[in-house]
Amino acid sequence: MVDKKWIQQLDIKKGAFTRQAKREGLTTKQFEDKVIKSYKSKGGYNPTLTTYRRAVLSRKLRKIKKKK
Repeated sequence: MVDKKWIQQLDIKKGAFTRQAKREGLTTKQFEDKVIKSYKSKGGYNPTLTTYRRAVLSRKLRKIKKKK
């Protein structure tokens, strides 16, 4: 059975991904695309695994929000 409150159980630092995006001078969507693309191609920008996971979570939450 899928836990419907999985998001409340996550141990995340609120605003960390947004701060990273602003530091790069990008929106969260642009930074998310850059991180995921760079992580898979292993070229140019080299994000950490944590940053990659934050980008994937951001994308997933954006899709959930869009459905509502």
